[in-house]
Amino acid sequence: MKEKILKGKKVFLRHPKVEDFAEFVALNKASQKFHKNLVNTPLNKKRFDAYLGRNSKMQDKCFFICRRSDSLIVGAINLSQISRGISQNAFLGYFLGERFTGCGFMTEAIELVLRYSFRTLKLHRIEANVQPHNAASIKILQKTGFTKEGFSRKYLKIGGRWRDHERWAIIREGWKIKKQNGNERS
Repeated sequence: MKEKILKGKKVFLRHPKVEDFAEFVALNKASQKFHKNLVNTPLNKKRFDAYLGRNSKMQDKCFFICRRSDSLIVGAINLSQISRGISQNAFLGYFLGERFTGCGFMTEAIELVLRYSFRTLKLHRIEANVQPHNAASIKILQKTGFTKEGFSRKYLKIGGRWRDHERWAIIREGWKIKKQNGNERS
């Protein structure tokens, strides 16, 4: 089966492979201080294998964010807990290696995942949860059309502690309006 690749101008998204272990873990280790208390990234073989295993499940879609100029892995973006039936939704998670922030890579990666979510998977709603002090992540969610919907106390356990998160979401209708206004790449 041919690998599904989502292509943008600066990045492309592809599914992780066993052969990516060394590059991906090196990226995460180099960014460990940057990611501290924000995200739990795979830092060893056991956690990398668990990450790969997630991608084989129907309710998860994991992608590596790769720079188009040299195919280097710069981060990851995931849809998890994909729900069908009456809800048709998923949760969005993402991170970049520290040295790749501020380049527009994540904005484009989120736009690619939204297009995939709404057009290919036919989902209705994507939710992202972000810690209130993570201003850069909140800015990206706003830029890509997400709306703040609420606050969840001690929502996710990151870095050994339960942490508060803001709930942000985008629905298909809001995404279509944003796209029609020329703010979304086709």
